[in-house]
Amino acid sequence: MEFLCYHRDRKDSLALRHELVERHWSYMDGYAKEMIARGPTFLDDGETLTGSVHILDLPDAAAARAFAFDEPGYQAGAYRDVLLRRWRNVLGRTMWDFPGGRTGGNRYLVLGLGAGSAVDLAPDVPRGAHELIAYGPLLSDDGATWLGTAALLRAPDADAARAVLTPGRYADIEVHNWEFGGRP
Repeated sequence: MEFLCYHRDRKDSLALRHELVERHWSYMDGYAKEMIARGPTFLDDGETLTGSVHILDLPDAAAARAFAFDEPGYQAGAYRDVLLRRWRNVLGRTMWDFPGGRTGGNRYLVLGLGAGSAVDLAPDVPRGAHELIAYGPLLSDDGATWLGTAALLRAPDADAARAVLTPGRYADIEVHNWEFGGRP
């Protein structure tokens, strides 16, 4: 089962995140084989951390909750909240398989929080699919109910990234600057 986990930083937690960086990396090393995508999110300045997204293939919801809530930054209080949802890997690949590589261009995490009927599902992968790094629906724990859509993508700007989702069909669409993660 695939899951998206987005730890959102608590205000003024940067020093704590830096203090915990090696513990964070060691923890993530234990999940290397399960990772589909990962990486930090930033403010528009490209330097100020706002969170950390991980998409993983795990055995069940209990394993996903353990991953999210045993993470050292979460345990130490670095995050203000955690978005944890089942997810479906529509593209069937990891971020490391993205033909555009690790660098070049602007990269974004786009979260569309559902409202009503499901939208933007496969096989209706959005235009510009060659720029999608990871894409899929956010689902309830049992996988039966559509709760939104999540995408990691390369786009010219935040407005173009937002346009990957159908306007007016979501309660909210969040766009976050994102970069490929992993040990430097």
